[in-house]
Amino acid sequence: MKAQFNDPLLLAGKILTILMQGIMAFAAVVLMVVTPLVIFYRESINAEIVAEHGATAAGFPTMPIVVLLLIVIAVLAITFLFFGKLRAIIATVGERDPFVPENATRLNRMAWLLLAGQVLMIPVAGLALLVAKWADKFEHQNIHIDGGLDLTGILMVVVLFILARVFKLGAAMREDLEGTV
Repeated sequence: MKAQFNDPLLLAGKILTILMQGIMAFAAVVLMVVTPLVIFYRESINAEIVAEHGATAAGFPTMPIVVLLLIVIAVLAITFLFFGKLRAIIATVGERDPFVPENATRLNRMAWLLLAGQVLMIPVAGLALLVAKWADKFEHQNIHIDGGLDLTGILMVVVLFILARVFKLGAAMREDLEGTV
């Protein structure tokens, strides 16, 4: 059965998930292009920074920035996959058949993806602090890094794991009901 998106909420969900996947893909491609450029041109970047801000700004933190960019690419890929799973669930709702075992699996994978993203934000915060410490050498720079624990993200992981179980149980109950009819 083809998905019915005459429901404005489902249509908005489909559009938003596609839009978010597009943004994540674009950002990942840009960072995949920028990352090797940072490595290749690190000496030129450092020389320009020193020329503009003086010798105290020397020591462009190439490796922390490259590792930071690589982790951000991984987070973007995780987010891309997350929205793909959500889009597939929205499609089953549009088909009026959301309580299928695949959706329980999708929700479970979404929880693991979100958990992986939360864990990856720990080194992102640490690396960002290193880069911010280096950037403090510049005049008129005010960099704020929020590296605290994201309770909302952790709560979402728990909610997704619980919803996965609810969907798994709902699919099993539906199969049992169909078997008795």
